[in-house]
Amino acid sequence: MKNTYKKIFLAIYFSSALTLSSCEKWLLSPSPGVTKLEDFFTSAETAVQSINAAYMPLAWEYNSTFFSEWFIGDVVSDDALKGGQGITDMAAAYDMENFKTQANNELLLNFYRAQYQGIARCNLVLDQVPKMGTDETLIQKLKDRIAGEAKFLRALYYYRLVRVFGGVPKVDFVIESANQWIQPVATTDAIYGLIIEDLKDAEGKLWKKSEYDDKDLGRATKGAAQAMLLKVYLTRHDYPQAEIWGKKIVDQAENEGEYNLVNNYADNFTLLGENGSESIFEIQYMDDPMSDYGQGFGFTRGTFTVMLTRSRMSTLGGGWGFNKPTQNLYNEYEAGDPRREVTILDQPGATANEIYLGNTYISKKYAMMEDGPGNTILTLSHATRGPINIKTIRYADVLLMYAEACVENNNTTQAKWALEEVRSRARGGNNAILPAFPNYLGYIDTKGDLRKAIRHERRVELAMEGHRWFDLTRWGVAKEVMDAYKASETEEVRAHIANFIGGKHETFPLPEEEVKLGELN
Repeated sequence: MKNTYKKIFLAIYFSSALTLSSCEKWLLSPSPGVTKLEDFFTSAETAVQSINAAYMPLAWEYNSTFFSEWFIGDVVSDDALKGGQGITDMAAAYDMENFKTQANNELLLNFYRAQYQGIARCNLVLDQVPKMGTDETLIQKLKDRIAGEAKFLRALYYYRLVRVFGGVPKVDFVIESANQWIQPVATTDAIYGLIIEDLKDAEGKLWKKSEYDDKDLGRATKGAAQAMLLKVYLTRHDYPQAEIWGKKIVDQAENEGEYNLVNNYADNFTLLGENGSESIFEIQYMDDPMSDYGQGFGFTRGTFTVMLTRSRMSTLGGGWGFNKPTQNLYNEYEAGDPRREVTILDQPGATANEIYLGNTYISKKYAMMEDGPGNTILTLSHATRGPINIKTIRYADVLLMYAEACVENNNTTQAKWALEEVRSRARGGNNAILPAFPNYLGYIDTKGDLRKAIRHERRVELAMEGHRWFDLTRWGVAKEVMDAYKASETEEVRAHIANFIGGKHETFPLPEEEVKLGELN
């Protein structure tokens, strides 16, 4: 939906030390016992703590409702149905998957606010850390890296916002007073300009993955910035720049060994596979026995995704059954493709509470993977919290984005190479399945069919990892694909899906509550 609002309120709060009031005189008066920012940012430890805090909103999935990004990336697309205990369970997600979203959607409000919390924390780091003096612990290389991490994270938060909402407020400074709360909605071009500027700056400051100590794995790296630049330039349809940045990370992998595809595809979705050789950037979670019901943003450090997507059957973890793979996705896999069995659990004998609009499939990735020999699924120390990280960028994703950029630039040789790298790993030495392009699915050796093959491969390689909806909108085929998907669904499912309106449903309305707050003086 195109933005029609000129100003919007920003729900950004830094810490309990910076409390804003409607009393302007009180705001301007020094408060006894309050630590000034410059008194806090005095050591390497506080600089590192501050950038650590800037990562945390990426991990948030719950405030007044659940708002994991896959509710958008999977459920809105043709890859998944909402699932859960009937159509009224997570009504906000039901509206989004069926193109009935209103501006009062609670899921989108919480998603929006979490990203701006992250942006605010990044802005604070970028405002304060460069002012700090160097010493034997806060050396210049560390200062630069921290700034690079903040730039990368701010770009990522804004990317998550702009591809969901379109234009949003552009805030690249610390909000210090009430008269800065109301900010205009910037154009999508302005937001992407900031994202690209931040990522280029970050790429020059960040360290390679191999330069980090084990305790720091999970931090943003040079390769992560390059991968994001590849992704952003693809989104902007600047294919020459996308190919350049894609080649940089492919060269890191091929010539320096920074990344490679793990031998076993399924290992990407296990605890043992966290921060491994295929991981370029992943959201870090940990085992946490605490509950955050009624607490809001960031009260625990575990993930809800495991329990949200796990089968509702007690013998399979007793989860909540959201994000159910569609028959359409199941049918997309070629005969014998082992990735389907890693991704989708078929339950032909499912009980009534497992069935959503006739669908019995369950998403296996992360939620239903084996946790070492002898275990069928990951054992949780808390009834609703999982410790497993979520990979937002892995090397297979980069190879397929690079292939996409190359084919659009008529570099079909490199496009075929990158595509075959992914398919070769998937076939696992079984040459009877997944032949090289163009010898499958009726393709012929043309640019058009190579493009189709790359898009097919992205769907099956990255299925149920939150990419599909954003791929469809980037390719400009959301209406075409979603209309075809609707026609392929059962009558029971079709009865719930509204007609897709091109030029409107590719993005979502800005949260009404934020807009109304912005109208207050």
